[in-house]
Amino acid sequence: MREVATTGWAGLGFVLDDLRAVRETIGYERLAEEIADAGLRHVEVELCSGWWEAPDGAWRGHWTELLEAAQALDAAFIKVGTDSGPADDVEPFVAPLRSLAEEAESHGTKVALEPLPFGMIASIPQGAELIRRVDHPAAGLIVDYWHVFRAGTSLEELRSTLTADQVFGVELCDADETVVGSLFEDTRDNRQLVGEGSQDVAGFIDTMKAVGYDGAWGVEILSSAHRLRPLGEALEVARDSALTAFGPV
Repeated sequence: MREVATTGWAGLGFVLDDLRAVRETIGYERLAEEIADAGLRHVEVELCSGWWEAPDGAWRGHWTELLEAAQALDAAFIKVGTDSGPADDVEPFVAPLRSLAEEAESHGTKVALEPLPFGMIASIPQGAELIRRVDHPAAGLIVDYWHVFRAGTSLEELRSTLTADQVFGVELCDADETVVGSLFEDTRDNRQLVGEGSQDVAGFIDTMKAVGYDGAWGVEILSSAHRLRPLGEALEVARDSALTAFGPV
């Protein structure tokens, strides 16, 4: 927590394996105290998939764990995804996602779907359509720029399909033009620091502001090279490089 705070960040996220380790060691109450003591204000937890399947499926246990963590840590939202796709119709996902939103709201949080170009909900326009049909204030989207450009979604399409109330979080990174390996391998290992790739990250930020987004900006550098950096250095370069895309303060 201290390194996250001292390098200028305002929040952080935890995946399910992190949360299980915390629960089995120091516990959520202690973690919440450390987050507050560090002055961090934004927490996210993830990830649940399979939520559109049978209500008593294996996903239910993961979702219950995430609900518990979100409530204990006052998480802004629980992130969910989909399996490899694509799905031609969003209708089968509407009622299950609305149910998640109702549960999340009852635990003081929200549910945020992240469309993935290799997933069943594969683009932001498709995700926005799903959220419109769900029509619940606790259901929204994560707009990750990597998945925007890898899905071939234009900035104009973002402006025309998104509304501010649909967007719960935004994630920044950069990338080269060419996909290396599969889309999943590329998203896991090849993200670039902002400014070190070939994408219009500044234009994306301007577009999200034009949509009306005024929430937290995350930075997600999933990269085999970035993972080799010491923690403090990785935190510093990720934040500092992202800030350059916002222009002069």
